[in-house]
Amino acid sequence: MDFLAGCIGGAAGVLVGHPFDTVKVRLQVQSVDKPLYRGTFHCFQSIIRQESVFGLYKGIGSPMMGLTFINAIVFGVQGNTMRMLAQDTPMNQFLAGAAAGSIQCVICCPMELAKTRMQMQGTGEKKSSSRKVYKNSLDCLARIYQREGLRGVNRGMVTTLIRETPGFGVYFLAYDLLTRSLGCEPEDPYMIPKLLFAGGMSGIASWLSTYPVDVIKSRLQADGVGGTYQYSSIMDCTRKSIQREGWRVFTRGLTSTLLRAFPVNAATFATVTLFLLYVRPDEGPKDCEAAPHHAPLQQQAQPSSL
Repeated sequence: MDFLAGCIGGAAGVLVGHPFDTVKVRLQVQSVDKPLYRGTFHCFQSIIRQESVFGLYKGIGSPMMGLTFINAIVFGVQGNTMRMLAQDTPMNQFLAGAAAGSIQCVICCPMELAKTRMQMQGTGEKKSSSRKVYKNSLDCLARIYQREGLRGVNRGMVTTLIRETPGFGVYFLAYDLLTRSLGCEPEDPYMIPKLLFAGGMSGIASWLSTYPVDVIKSRLQADGVGGTYQYSSIMDCTRKSIQREGWRVFTRGLTSTLLRAFPVNAATFATVTLFLLYVRPDEGPKDCEAAPHHAPLQQQAQPSSL
């Protein structure tokens, strides 16, 4: 039942957060010489004006399809790791989160590759004149596999691993510390708001800890969309990005990411909590410290996600 609640909650998070993710990706990979967007809000306005509201939801099929598998992996790995470690301590929460984050990259990387390619499709073009290269996320992955094989489908795997492993660890650590410090009890009328606040702030902390890696990952996965490849490796992408745009390149799209992080985690956790309260009216949340049990589900509403 917890697994089903997590899937429903994760879906709610994706619906809330995907428009912000589309803006983030567009800002991360746009050309510095001929930028299409001046900032987060201008990007929002431009996408809606040129591609309609549905342009903000390009590529949503990929995270929706991968959600169940990712939640199953994260949920299982985190729970089993905590049982193996035996003690519920902040450090063990970090280790369990890191283990869960690293394992789920197998699904997360291809999913985010398809999402990124779909989000970049038709950039800056009017909806009526936009030519679709990919019909949907599955067609996108199939075409990439035909052209580049298994290596192409897993483009960005190393950067995904570097981002997800510490990212999930920081999320679990921050969530555990916040829930402990807030000291919510079952009879506390503000228990759910406290849990929502802890989840949202932990999501923000997780993104801040690994965001520069996410910029490089997005650029590598979007590379070759127009048929031309700019980067030969992670270091080549990092070096060229810094040379052309300076260190500020690592903050590209950060505003939309942070705007997305809190409501996504809040929506996910609220849905999980309300669902469990509905199907288990006699049980309800036992304790604030049980909240990290659901934490992996929240993060994936930002495909990878964190």
